[in-house]
Amino acid sequence: MQQQTANGASEVQQNGQTDGCEGDRAQGENGVEEVTPELSVVQQEMVRLIGQHLVELGFKKSADLLMAESGCRLDHPAAARFRQCVMAGEWAKAEAALGELRTMLDDPNSLKEMRFLLLEQKYLELLEGGQAMEALTCLRSQLTPLQHNMERVHQLSSLMFMSNPEELRSAARWSGMGKESRKDLMDRLQHFLPPSIMLPPHRLETLILQAVEHQRTQCAYHNTCSDSQVGENTDLCNTEEDSKVLGSGGSLLLDHSCPRQAFPCTTVQVLSDHCDEVWIARFSPDGNKLATGSKDSTVVIWDVDPETLTVTRRFTLDGHSYGVVYLAWSPDTSKLIVCLQEEAAELVVWDTERGEQICKVSNSPDDSLTCAAWHKDSRKFVCGGMRGQFYQCDLEGHILDSWEGVRVQCLAIQSDGRTVLASDTHHRIRGYHFEDVQDHNIIQEDHSIMSFTLDATGQYALLNVASQGVHLWDLRTRSLVRKFRGLTQGHYAIHSCFGGHNQDFIASGSEDNKVYIWHHKRELPVATLTGHTGIVNCVTWNPQYPAMVASVSDDGTVRIWGPAPEYRGAKTANPTTTNSTPPTANGRECEGGSSHGSFLSNGAAV
Repeated sequence: MQQQTANGASEVQQNGQTDGCEGDRAQGENGVEEVTPELSVVQQEMVRLIGQHLVELGFKKSADLLMAESGCRLDHPAAARFRQCVMAGEWAKAEAALGELRTMLDDPNSLKEMRFLLLEQKYLELLEGGQAMEALTCLRSQLTPLQHNMERVHQLSSLMFMSNPEELRSAARWSGMGKESRKDLMDRLQHFLPPSIMLPPHRLETLILQAVEHQRTQCAYHNTCSDSQVGENTDLCNTEEDSKVLGSGGSLLLDHSCPRQAFPCTTVQVLSDHCDEVWIARFSPDGNKLATGSKDSTVVIWDVDPETLTVTRRFTLDGHSYGVVYLAWSPDTSKLIVCLQEEAAELVVWDTERGEQICKVSNSPDDSLTCAAWHKDSRKFVCGGMRGQFYQCDLEGHILDSWEGVRVQCLAIQSDGRTVLASDTHHRIRGYHFEDVQDHNIIQEDHSIMSFTLDATGQYALLNVASQGVHLWDLRTRSLVRKFRGLTQGHYAIHSCFGGHNQDFIASGSEDNKVYIWHHKRELPVATLTGHTGIVNCVTWNPQYPAMVASVSDDGTVRIWGPAPEYRGAKTANPTTTNSTPPTANGRECEGGSSHGSFLSNGAAV
């Protein structure tokens, strides 16, 4: 009697010879006896994986030939019969074949779930086929007696009253009777079967995807961009399926490796529109605008060109009484909070589409409002400062709530929409709930937290800590994940950021006039950018165009960083500069600054 090995191959034939890749002899075309090589367990599994992939691609004859020549079997015979019955919609035979597989299941309890899935498909196909009485019998006599997933049974019973197939498919969240839905069913059923009996669906593709992903995580410069940002290199991906596996370019025939030139290490543009030190910069959430704030009391709003990775001045927000130390875009990109130096007693909210002031917040001449953060609805925000003011406000400048005695260094709002995070003078970040007046400690550092920011998920916080550098914290576990090395951080307020594809990178300015970029899993920088001649106060990464970074410095300039010209959507070497003068919000020109940027082909990047 034949006995199956774990890999699905026949171990002993009736004549006593082995059949599972054990070096069988075969007659060649020229009459010479050929010996099938004996395969190891790993080799047999590889043959099965290749065979499965050939079948999934539609090359069943090639798969059959491979199995015959290797002496292996793709699936256990009982599993093969089960698959055949399911795909043919022969539900009674499928249940019988499932009974044969009972003793081979790792978890006997999964048998009921598998039977339920079979009967669910049978019931839905009967309904769509107009066989209401047969469907009712299946529901009452087969599905309900299982006493399994009764919530779903009740949902299925309500489908009896559906008037047409489209309504039925929509309500059942089902693709309809046919090959596709049965294939989906088979994929779900395969998860309950041991891989020695039936391979998990798409196993070879899964392994390749895991290998590619592992190589990506090991790549220091992997920063997947849109087609417009990688230009001609997108020719390497010719199909949607290839793109899912490889991203924007690449090949399975080579190990994954992104060129450094495709990473934003090159100066694309140098902007000198501000008249003094530039302290803060922020890209808008939609990535189409950049705001920069300066000691000269102005904020410049720039329009982003995603093709060339350059910006052009839209207008200047003027009329502030002191230098601009902080900027906060509303989630809908239509508004911008401008926070001023500690000596100012107000902050200003601007309409960034029209360049008009929306409101001011000023409760007392003794106030200091040096930081702010928006709620998700873009209609409320929180603000605070080092003199103990901590307010929640609306767009009319009204203070809705206040929290007394908190000296706030920096603010953010967590993804839950209600927890306000504030760093204070006690080297900590605490969570505050204005609605129920509760607060709790989240992070405790040993030195002053000069600034912090959250990633898009709200799980991680990036802190610039005085004399320590940049620290990454997990807010859920309240644990320090990593300390990034290389930069010079004293007691200046330097603002770092998350950025790149999937926010895999960290970028920060430094007191040594450089920009440092790290992969979030590495302590040492993957890139150090030079070109500024003063302290780099802030770095901001475009959230929509991951090949675009901006930095601002005490040298009075804004630098735009991007890939080398050949990796951008358009060539930017030696462009023509214009002498047009963009308007300011109140008609005033900034003295001593150019009204256009200097475009560089290679910059001073290291």
